[in-house]
Amino acid sequence: MAKSAESILKVTGLSRAYGQTKIIDNFNLQVRAGEAIALTGRNGAGKSTLLRCLVGADKPTEGEITICGEKLAETSRTIRQNLATVIDDIDFFPDLSVVEHLDLLARAHGLADPETVVDDILHEVQLVPQAGQLPGTLSSGQRRRLALATAFVRPRKLLVLDEPEQRLDTEGVRWLAERLNSELADGLALVFASHEPYLVSEVATRTVRLGPEREDGEEDESLVEVDPLLTADSTGATQQGAPKAQQPAAKTQPAQQAGSASKKRPRPSHGKKRR
Repeated sequence: MAKSAESILKVTGLSRAYGQTKIIDNFNLQVRAGEAIALTGRNGAGKSTLLRCLVGADKPTEGEITICGEKLAETSRTIRQNLATVIDDIDFFPDLSVVEHLDLLARAHGLADPETVVDDILHEVQLVPQAGQLPGTLSSGQRRRLALATAFVRPRKLLVLDEPEQRLDTEGVRWLAERLNSELADGLALVFASHEPYLVSEVATRTVRLGPEREDGEEDESLVEVDPLLTADSTGATQQGAPKAQQPAAKTQPAQQAGSASKKRPRPSHGKKRR
């Protein structure tokens, strides 16, 4: 990563405690445009807590978070324009169809051509047949694709994801890896937590292990053996460079890519709902 790349996210001295229990202690991180930071570690190590702090859903006990040089504030219009996230199960509006959800987000964020963006994303996440359905009628995997789509229809310089591979099949995980790599090539900064070794090895430019090492001394299988870039902080979080693994020989064709958006497609059924 070129040192001249724009600094998108900076975390300084971040700590989060619940009562006397300190979950995160003096955590520091800088993420530049084109970098992907994978948070790994055992369950309960603080990955989700950290991500919630990064997007303003939880308030650090100490420390500072800046995005594109501006201190994090949920009410900031600039922050909302630069940050997109999927960290929790999204509570979709019960009376809005799939396409209406995406259209609302695209228009709320002032996209120049929201209809085209929404149509392209629906094709890419393979939800065109379900465009007129209510989110409550979707399968768990389809709801996950819709949740990811809500981030991809927004403007963003920083994308924060908590286990985005959840409920995706093998084809979906491969699609997600390719989609994220495409965005990184365009200058996106990414922070994500994952237990999926393939996603970490394909996407991450650095890994950050949270929490203590395993008692048996073995590496978590999601970590890649590399030389540390930075020393461990006081929480035991260790940052490492992560060279991307070779693509498996037997590769299933991923879901339709953004590049296929230029092909003429049938228009999704806007506004139709299945009750």
